[in-house]
Amino acid sequence: MDETATAEDLLNAVGPAFSKLRRTSLLEVENPISAKDLSRTLVLNLVLEHTTGQDKEVTVGAIAELLAVDPSVASRMVSDNIKAGYLIRAASQQDGRRTVLQLSPAGVELMERFRRHQREAFEYITADWSEGDRLEFARLMLKYVDSLAQLRDRTTR
Repeated sequence: MDETATAEDLLNAVGPAFSKLRRTSLLEVENPISAKDLSRTLVLNLVLEHTTGQDKEVTVGAIAELLAVDPSVASRMVSDNIKAGYLIRAASQQDGRRTVLQLSPAGVELMERFRRHQREAFEYITADWSEGDRLEFARLMLKYVDSLAQLRDRTTR
């Protein structure tokens, strides 16, 4: 987008820009993440996000709901992560009849590597930006992501 873009042009370009974001995260930076592991991080990130804190657990059904996919699709995605050694199934501490998901040590290591990769990609992409622009973009991106919860709440009412 050029500097003369109208507000309408900018807002119309946001959707396609988001589509490009995931694809560009495969940029060749140090210790790149394979395409297969990149797709696995979708599930791993949700497990990590929804199990952080006391008494928080996540099931395959919750993964399906969070990804807005059919339970059978979520089950295949989870099974792939288990076979790769990134996830483990465990008995729920709240309800022993339920099976919950946890990151394995290899899953924790992959997510740490993925976070470093994301930061390196961000720094590479924004290398010619001013420090102020970088930080402002990061702040606004985080604000946007935090606002997603409001959208989810609105659609489940």
